[in-house]
Amino acid sequence: MTNQTVPVASVSSRAEGDIVAGLLQSAGIDAWVTADDAGGVIGSLQLEGVSVLVAPADEAQARQILADAQS
Repeated sequence: MTNQTVPVASVSSRAEGDIVAGLLQSAGIDAWVTADDAGGVIGSLQLEGVSVLVAPADEAQARQILADAQS
């Protein structure tokens, strides 16, 4: 993960975050999942949700991919 990333999705679980990140990665966009859940060990710590992050240069394309996936 780079020092400069932007969130493009906020989801309720690490599994859902992995699916979203995988969708972006399959389109050639580096994407990372971040959650305050002790590295996935304690899922109940995900009180603030799970974020999917991308590089700022990929933000517009990532948001378009996610919008297309929802429609």
